[in-house]
Amino acid sequence: MKTQALILPLALASLTAAGGYWWGTQHAASPAGAPVAAERKPLYYRNPMGLADTSPVPKKDAMGMDYIPVFADEPSDKTADNTAGAANQIKISDDKMQKLGVRTEAVSKRALDRVVRASGRIEADERRLTTIAPKFDGYVERLHVNISGQPVGKGQPLFEVYSPELVSAQHEYALAARAVETMRASGSEAQGGMRQLAEASLQRLKNWDISAEQLQALANSGEARRTLTFRSPTSGIVTEKKAIQGMRFAAGEVLYQIADLSSVWVLADVFEQDIGQVKTGAKATIRVNAYPDKRFEGRIAYVYPTLKADTRTVQVRIELANPGLLLKPAMFAEVELPVGGQGQGLAMPLTVPDSAVIDSGSRRIVLVQTQPGRFEPREVRLGGRSDNYVEVLDGVKEGEQVVVAANFLIDAESNLKAALAGFGAAAPASAPAATTAPASSGHQAAGKIEEIDAQAGTLSISHGPVASLKWPAMTMEFKLANNALAGQLKPGAQVAFEFVERQPGEWVITSIKPAAAPAHAGH
Repeated sequence: MKTQALILPLALASLTAAGGYWWGTQHAASPAGAPVAAERKPLYYRNPMGLADTSPVPKKDAMGMDYIPVFADEPSDKTADNTAGAANQIKISDDKMQKLGVRTEAVSKRALDRVVRASGRIEADERRLTTIAPKFDGYVERLHVNISGQPVGKGQPLFEVYSPELVSAQHEYALAARAVETMRASGSEAQGGMRQLAEASLQRLKNWDISAEQLQALANSGEARRTLTFRSPTSGIVTEKKAIQGMRFAAGEVLYQIADLSSVWVLADVFEQDIGQVKTGAKATIRVNAYPDKRFEGRIAYVYPTLKADTRTVQVRIELANPGLLLKPAMFAEVELPVGGQGQGLAMPLTVPDSAVIDSGSRRIVLVQTQPGRFEPREVRLGGRSDNYVEVLDGVKEGEQVVVAANFLIDAESNLKAALAGFGAAAPASAPAATTAPASSGHQAAGKIEEIDAQAGTLSISHGPVASLKWPAMTMEFKLANNALAGQLKPGAQVAFEFVERQPGEWVITSIKPAAAPAHAGH
């Protein structure tokens, strides 16, 4: 009893001393009157898979994973060392830049030379087409040219025809001509009437395209011929022959078509967005599959005034010489139309490679390297374009370095959205300090390859937990930044890999190699 009575006071004294020590240390560490630090409260909760989805209260995603709390005082490895003047900058380590393959190029002035390319086809010059269609009824008595595709010269006989109507007209002219000669001694009135009849008969034969040579022979002989020979009015190629020996034809029926192919047309279909730069009289270069080593030069003769609604193209007509008749109608043609450089000398526009521009649809951004490892996103206003470069009207200065390769990986590797927020207006005081989850950085994991889709450039991997994202073990699909990364890997192989988020929900592997030891696979 005496022992117990002694122990109880000693225990109470020890507790009192310990409490006093704790109270003293707490008040010594804090200035007088300073409030005790309040409990940390999260600003919001972000999606554990990195999707652009946040919640003001704790929740779980569709896979049962808890949303991750985000606190105001959490440091960010992308912006922790930013100064006030570099609040919108992105920092990437040298090692990461090498892995991503970042490459830059200086903003410079250059002429925007551009070539508009279009597909087309060879067509015969419509002004050099001739049809042979007799203006009277008759019969084909004999063919001198009886093969399609046969070349003919001007004045060459094509066929002979028999027509009762033509024979009657010849007789009428021959009789009127003899009557004029007979009535020379008679009164002038009668002779004048007969001369008018002879001239009317002669004009009738001329209207039927009877040649002057044949009319002269008829006038000299005074005898009508049973058949009449039709001759080619031009030199060219017989592209159509409907005449058959012995056939009957009606007035106006086409028996032959002859095309002069010494000069041809190229009808090219130019897309709507390019037609404003195509001008009449400009040079054009034409290539055809039949002669891959030859280039044909021509000029734009006409830009058609209508647009084809189904293809959104405008037809352009190019005229070019065809020596040797190498170009055949209906051949496919590849057309190049140089539209000329924009600016010369000091007036040349400021340009960047077109690969440097990130186009979100609503605005255009370039990443400017302010110093090694630091990049600043800038909104730019664009002008004209060439095949590889684009004019920048505002946003960058000559000599600044812009990123031209791995832009999308820098976007995935950094909080680009947060950096771009500096361009917009400040959020209302009542709004949360952040509305979107920070973009993911490079993450590392290990697992087993379940499936490889080489055509789509994807891998299905059962991986272990990812601490940087607070992911549990799982099986999911990743894209490859480069198909060559897969190398000789096969399904079932244990691998260690590094990946980034290129855009919300799209995870891209930037590095992968066989694991030194079997990894814990997901389920």
